[in-house]
Amino acid sequence: MSAEHHDTHEAHGSYRSYIIGFVLSVVLTAVPFWIVMAEVDIHLWLALSIIFGLGAVQIMVHVVYFLHVTVKAESGWQVMSLAFTGVLLLILLVGSIWVMTHLNNNMMPQHEQMEMMRNAG
Repeated sequence: MSAEHHDTHEAHGSYRSYIIGFVLSVVLTAVPFWIVMAEVDIHLWLALSIIFGLGAVQIMVHVVYFLHVTVKAESGWQVMSLAFTGVLLLILLVGSIWVMTHLNNNMMPQHEQMEMMRNAG
């Protein structure tokens, strides 16, 4: 059987799909970077929502454009991989928010503790 009978071109992606994935990845990285570095005057929760949302979209762009995991490929068997990616994405995002909130609440000195240290010195 020759290689011409196998439709491997779609399974591995095309030059065009790699360029689209690359451009999307750059844009999805540049926007949160700009929000943080330019100190854009928006509410903290909106900034965090944008950053985490674009991060989630970027993970899906990588899965589709670079790992070539789609619903159509291999008669739908990759749907389970796509669902697993979604679950991992949810765990990653929720876990990150939980850890950052926990560290913010427990590592930052409270106002009362700072007053006690000023009065002790």
